Amino acid sequence: MHPSVLVGLTLILVSGVLAQWVAWRLGLPSILLLLAVGFGVGPWLGWVDPDLLFGEMLLPAVSMAVALILYEGGLTLRVAELKNVGGDLWRLILIGGAVSWLVSLLAGRYVLGLSWPLASLLGAVLIVTGPTVIAPLLRQMRPAGRIGPLLKWEGIVIDPIGAVAAVLIYEVIVASAAHGAASVVLGGALKTIVYGGGLGFVSAVLLTLVLNRYWVPDYLQNAVSLMLVLATFAISNQLQHESGLLAVTVMGFVLSNQRKADVQHIVAFKANLQVLLIAVLFIVLAARLAPADMMSLGIGGIAFVAILIFVGRPLSILASTIGSKLKRNEVALLAWMAPRGIVAAAVSSVFALRLEEHGFKGAEVLVPATFAAIVGTVAVYGLTAPYIARRLGVADADPQGLLIIGAHPFARQLAKLLSDRSFRVQLVDSNHENISAARMAGLQTFHGSALAERAEDELDLGGLGKLLALTPNDSINLLVVQHYAEVFGKANSYQFAPRKAYAKAHSFDKRHHGRLLFNESADFDHLNDCIQRGFTIKATPLTEEFGVAEFLQRYGGSLVPLFAITESKRIRLFTTDRSVAAEAGETIVALVEDPEGDSKPQSQPESTVDENSAEKTQPSI
Repeated sequence: MHPSVLVGLTLILVSGVLAQWVAWRLGLPSILLLLAVGFGVGPWLGWVDPDLLFGEMLLPAVSMAVALILYEGGLTLRVAELKNVGGDLWRLILIGGAVSWLVSLLAGRYVLGLSWPLASLLGAVLIVTGPTVIAPLLRQMRPAGRIGPLLKWEGIVIDPIGAVAAVLIYEVIVASAAHGAASVVLGGALKTIVYGGGLGFVSAVLLTLVLNRYWVPDYLQNAVSLMLVLATFAISNQLQHESGLLAVTVMGFVLSNQRKADVQHIVAFKANLQVLLIAVLFIVLAARLAPADMMSLGIGGIAFVAILIFVGRPLSILASTIGSKLKRNEVALLAWMAPRGIVAAAVSSVFALRLEEHGFKGAEVLVPATFAAIVGTVAVYGLTAPYIARRLGVADADPQGLLIIGAHPFARQLAKLLSDRSFRVQLVDSNHENISAARMAGLQTFHGSALAERAEDELDLGGLGKLLALTPNDSINLLVVQHYAEVFGKANSYQFAPRKAYAKAHSFDKRHHGRLLFNESADFDHLNDCIQRGFTIKATPLTEEFGVAEFLQRYGGSLVPLFAITESKRIRLFTTDRSVAAEAGETIVALVEDPEGDSKPQSQPESTVDENSAEKTQPSI
């Protein structure tokens, strides 16, 4: 390999990964920095020339990367979770997507001067709203209510739909130019659906069979999955041009929703691979875009982006929320969140190269127009959406909800009491029995590891302002606190006090753990033992006559004070660095053993959880 080629490839990888890390440290959308770095190392500094580096391999490499990204997107689509969002999502996808396509089409035709076919293709490409950009923004905003799930699932579902729509329109364009017969156009669209959908379904069934029958060892399963995805993509494309994008999306969707084989390790692998692919793709695609190409759009490019932001998105939301139960402030935030991302960039680049090969005049405008939309929408929404969400009252500047890691009996009792008092609580656990018991109690749950990449993408953090790491594993609690430090901040990250043996054996460093809950003796073993002995979590309102001193005296030294609920509906957790204090008018919550032997007093049913006693002996893992 020529040294300059080696240096160029290394520079792409290093700059792409570093750009994402810097974006994470600064709290900025990673795509903004990736685009800036791509422009910098490419046309501005001339260090990277993708056409020279990859030659004829550029188009196939980009296509394969897009296929893997869409496959990973399909793996995140779960029917059960989509149903929970309700009909608003489908209206947002179908009606909103159609309106967005129409506005983009008209803007491309009359503002950028594209032909009707190319404007139609550009409109399809820009339907997608960029889940790789929306997910970090949602983690930063943490909107309350249904708005978070709606935006999250819109970004996931619209991604393959936009790509498939672009594929079909591309087929229409090519078939029309080559044959000019409506039957050929319809046949091409049908073959794309049949070959792509059929091969995707068959490949998913085949991979499920391979995994379920244990025909390959564990260490080869990710490799076999990758092989089958790319083989499906290539075969489908050979049968019908560009139908492979639909095939891999369907394959991921079917594989995600089957129940015969465990695919979580494949999901995790593809999520990690996606990070690398996004880094490389954005650098490569941005480096191909010469400044003259962007400048060629002129004022029209700015007007085009402005129409997408101020006309296209608001109109699509207005049309899709007619008759919806969404509040006005929620609709307003929806209208201000439509950043475009990696799929739009990659798909437009692929189709532009294909159309240029077919001699379509004006196809060279597709890429700069798409990148103008990406840069403009990511910059505008990424820098303003968190502020606007707070101004609209959709996101709370001081959310009081709790993300509790662990769904064992103590955690469920705690969550139930808070949920009954209208606080939002989300329980996370990998133990199926704990999660089932929590769901039967009417609590919000997430089944899986809190440390998995899937959890970051799928957890709805709207209204959640505090993290409680309550697993029986002291090491996991420490990792969870560190993992979510960027989301909740150290001041709002709490964990069980570690067992004394663990703290001694591991030289427990106070600089790295979260705030220790309750008191130093209230570790998991102690609290779990209390629950098994019949203790219950009880909420007691304080008055001038019955304050903290009287409360402590009544229940004696066996109780464990947990937190106080203020008159303004704020939760003040008790920790080893905060003494137990509460004022008249506040409610103190504690784990107590009733002095009269009634561990479940009838006078306060809202503060007690009726659990199946057989499950109290099974701690979460």
